[in-house]
Amino acid sequence: MVSTKAAYSQNLWKLNGIRLLFWMHFFGPVLVPFFTQWGGVTLSQVFYLNAWFFFCNFLFEVPTGALADRLGRKTSLAIGSLLGFGAAFLYTARPMIALFLAAEAVFALAFTFHSGADDALAYDSLKAIGQEKNSKKILSRMEAFKLGGILLASLTGGFIADRWGLPAPLKATGIAMFLSFFAVLFIREPKAASPGPKRKDYKKILKDGVRFFAGHKVLWILTLEAAVVNALAWAMIWINQPFLIQDGLPLKYFGFVQALSVAGEIAVLSHQPFLEKIFGSKKGVLTGGGILTGIGFIALGWARSLWVAIPAIILAFTFGLTRLPLFSSYMNKYIPSDKRATVLSASSMVRTLGIFLSMLTIGQGLEHWPIQPAAIVIGICLVALSIFSRIEEDHLKD
Repeated sequence: MVSTKAAYSQNLWKLNGIRLLFWMHFFGPVLVPFFTQWGGVTLSQVFYLNAWFFFCNFLFEVPTGALADRLGRKTSLAIGSLLGFGAAFLYTARPMIALFLAAEAVFALAFTFHSGADDALAYDSLKAIGQEKNSKKILSRMEAFKLGGILLASLTGGFIADRWGLPAPLKATGIAMFLSFFAVLFIREPKAASPGPKRKDYKKILKDGVRFFAGHKVLWILTLEAAVVNALAWAMIWINQPFLIQDGLPLKYFGFVQALSVAGEIAVLSHQPFLEKIFGSKKGVLTGGGILTGIGFIALGWARSLWVAIPAIILAFTFGLTRLPLFSSYMNKYIPSDKRATVLSASSMVRTLGIFLSMLTIGQGLEHWPIQPAAIVIGICLVALSIFSRIEEDHLKD
């Protein structure tokens, strides 16, 4: 029989597997064509759908985080995986915007049941075996497995769509999420994170967690920095495919561009100490990464060739979408265990609100502007925000 300490240690690898399966998003390489060609919606409406998805995330984030603290993080992950399975098949029922809206809401609920719960479970597992000092390494590795799932799905998603049609990658995603549910069943939740025989009052958990977050200056600075830059960097997920279409890349090869981007993200997450030496500090990594992301957007806006567009897309993905596990690690140092999932969910809610506002604004802009100047404006904003960041080196504790 496996000892308690060994079981908590094994949680870390099991969580990697759950991340891998839950994030095998086969639809990623063809998401915009799925909505615009199969679904019959415009590009600006695609941004509105994504804004709706993140508005639902905003509404669900803290309540599901508090439920994770009350019912247990394992239960939260299991519910999220099942909801993701259902949402993936709802998207493909019929090409109707009403169904897309419903599916986006269910998918958002699935993501919020996972959001914060897996990070909190990993951190408490580390704490239970006295290894919380390794949280940045472990959380970055979890993010790398998430990206590994995206990478594996990216390499095949375009070919699946080309062979069986644009809805097929979403169905494959649903199957992977269903498999992640079974992986969750093998998790052993640490006592510090489990609900216990006498469960705390949900309203008290919610109130205490939100109050702690609202009154913590450093958590707010880290959250706002992550929210603003991440909200703008997120747009690359949606604008890169229209650029690839206009520059003439065949649909079945879209996945290779995404796979290269994800490989870059994995490389960044796997070499944080090296990057800190290159950029001079932990803050330097965040500032330099934000500037490079902005340069990627600007280059993409000026590009009229795949030889420029593809490296620009990879650059923006590599440095723009690898920041969140770093912020999660830094923030965890300030959060007590019994409030961890709620506080992380409150922080995630703020980031989600940022993406919602960003997607709404960009969607409105695309109704009046071509996509090229929109990318350039986003890039300039990213460079400026990174240069004038309020984060101090002392905020970033290992």
